[in-house]
Amino acid sequence: MVVHLLPERPAHAGGEPARGPEARAMTPSGARAGFVVGKSVGNSVVRHRVTRRLRAAVREELDRLPATADLVVRARPEAATADWADLRSDLRRGLDRLLDRRAGR
Repeated sequence: MVVHLLPERPAHAGGEPARGPEARAMTPSGARAGFVVGKSVGNSVVRHRVTRRLRAAVREELDRLPATADLVVRARPEAATADWADLRSDLRRGLDRLLDRRAGR
């Protein structure tokens, strides 16, 4: 799997900053995650299974990320045959690398 991290969400892209109730609705409420599981991983049943497993693994790790972070996890074809423990450890290793690099270690 490939993990991409954007530690700080860009400001409102609509030109003028949002004001009033819209601004509160746009305020980040925590780290977000997105998943890319392409056809190379398998048919739709396999891709959805991989996405569900990745979503559960990421849910356990989101508290490690800043509240303004966006995380993108791209599944590689090997994810189709990986078991839960492998997916979870791959995700942890990827996040460890990203967060260590970000911390300047």
